[in-house]
Amino acid sequence: MSKVLKTVGGKIKKFLSAVSEKIEEFLSLGGIKKDIILLAISGIALIISIFDLIPSLPFDAAWVAIILCGIPIVLEALSGLIGSFDIKAGILVSIALISSLIIGEYFAAGEVAFIMQLGEFLEHLTLSRAKSGIEKLIKLSPQTARLVGEEEKLIPAKEVQAGDILKVLPGESIPADGVIVSGQTSVNESVMTGEPLPVDKAVGDSVCSGTVNQYGVFEMRAVKAGEDSSIQRMIRLVQSADAGKAKIVRLADKWATWIVIIAFLAAAITWAVTGEVIRAVTVLVVFCPCALVLATPTAIMAAIGNATRHGVLVRQGDVLERLSAVRKIVFDKTGTLTFGTPGVVAVCPVEGVGEEELLKVAASTERNSEHPLGKAIVSYFEKNKGEFLPSENIEIVPGRGIRAEIFGEEVLAGNAVFLKEHGILIEAENSENLKKFEDSGATLIKVSRGGKYIGYIALSDVIRPEAQAVVSQINEKGIKTVLMTGDHNKAANLMAEKVKVGKVYGECLPEDKMRHIGEMQDAGEKVCMIGDGVNDAPSLKKAYVGIAMGGVGSDIAVEAADMVFVKDEIKELPHIFSLSSRMMTVIKCNLIFSMLLNFAAIGLAMSGILNPVLGALVHNAGSLLVIINSAFLLIFKARKKKGNRLIAK
Repeated sequence: MSKVLKTVGGKIKKFLSAVSEKIEEFLSLGGIKKDIILLAISGIALIISIFDLIPSLPFDAAWVAIILCGIPIVLEALSGLIGSFDIKAGILVSIALISSLIIGEYFAAGEVAFIMQLGEFLEHLTLSRAKSGIEKLIKLSPQTARLVGEEEKLIPAKEVQAGDILKVLPGESIPADGVIVSGQTSVNESVMTGEPLPVDKAVGDSVCSGTVNQYGVFEMRAVKAGEDSSIQRMIRLVQSADAGKAKIVRLADKWATWIVIIAFLAAAITWAVTGEVIRAVTVLVVFCPCALVLATPTAIMAAIGNATRHGVLVRQGDVLERLSAVRKIVFDKTGTLTFGTPGVVAVCPVEGVGEEELLKVAASTERNSEHPLGKAIVSYFEKNKGEFLPSENIEIVPGRGIRAEIFGEEVLAGNAVFLKEHGILIEAENSENLKKFEDSGATLIKVSRGGKYIGYIALSDVIRPEAQAVVSQINEKGIKTVLMTGDHNKAANLMAEKVKVGKVYGECLPEDKMRHIGEMQDAGEKVCMIGDGVNDAPSLKKAYVGIAMGGVGSDIAVEAADMVFVKDEIKELPHIFSLSSRMMTVIKCNLIFSMLLNFAAIGLAMSGILNPVLGALVHNAGSLLVIINSAFLLIFKARKKKGNRLIAK
């Protein structure tokens, strides 16, 4: 017998252990998965209850929905009321739920709880999933530094002191702000300025922490280190901007206090006049703001679905609501209005040399170069289906250019200093063309062959073909446009003139962009910022709405933004603005309809036409109509008509 009991006990123990594991597995599910399961169980229970599908049940199946959906609502409502006297829509739902239970209307109680939790679930799906991106930003912070002294040694970057001499190798992040004391190189400063072109550096030039040394070895004297360095200032900017961004409160909660007061008054009057408790309870049930709770989240969900189909990832639930209030948009230049990569804009040979010849010599020399400018020249040459010349004895000179031999002749391609160092006399050039390229921020690659100067190739960031049309459509909507860029003022003004942007801020560091946006918002303007680089992250956080370019943009900019253009298609910007306006119109229609439905149902409840169960079904009908109206946002499309004005389709 003892063996049998031991065996049975073992099986029971195993069964309980398995059940326990399943419960723990369920409890460990992500919030959304758990909510879906609970809502599905509650919905099935309500269907069983209203149609009495399982008559043998010892209790009303609606109790399942009451327990799973209702108890969390009541507890949260009481917590807010007792803890901070915070009256929200949950208070009225709790009152309707408890009143229905008191008079034995279990289905009505379960249905009210289910609809409320469904609304909460939809809102939860649209809540902010944004992360500050600070962890990724911290990863950009150099972790080590090469301290030069009696012997070179590797130390933690945080131990670097002002005045230390540091060595930086190719590919390494610069560990502190400082000045180069020996060597020359090219530095990728896009993390700070957003500009894609590497900057040549030599003795006496300043360098910033977090930027990347591309080619040469150099030594530098640290000027600002640790918490004072540029990259640490960037991290603090992102943190401070994130902390200052306010969240929008649900409209149903804004009106909850008045709804509760009116509901109680209506129920009290009904009870006093008719003497029937069931009518008073029915008033409380029909006054429960189920359709009101669904009005906003269903519209937001549908609008987010529409945006996703257009290649736009909405990372915060209330961003479209905020976007509808925006009346000023700030554009970053590089990677936003431009492609963010250098491209050949002009090939300018000296007299007696053809454009094709100059390009072929330069491309053949740069063929094996890893420099972004060299790659751009090679790519442009390949697109024109050119055939390379054989090059050999290639030598890259960091911060200067590249040297090679073609058919025994020395070829140089680089900056003017590089050619002069090799005794190349640069002939007089078209000063008008030179000034035009210099003002636009273009980089000039000068080329010589066989000891003679043969011309230059101008490279610059390429403007997106749709940029001007997008800015024009935004202007037509009455939204002011602003350009902020790290480019010098002349280049910034030329860009603004090309794309018809209203106002320009040039030579902007990350803190400058953030400061300008802060000043605009302090003046009462709702500002949208669209950018792509790490240097834009603080501004994206600071702005009322932040939009990042997901394709060329950095991970940190994407994490800092409320919305991401996944395919870098800035042409979708006017559609998103139109979508946000339409979404707000749908929300307002939903709210007006739900309130009118509530007041009509109250009249019917006070007259005795509606009982609690019918009142709950009225909620179902109202909620369904709200959902259908919101669903039309899924197929909303802005299109152009006469006068180039965007209208809904």
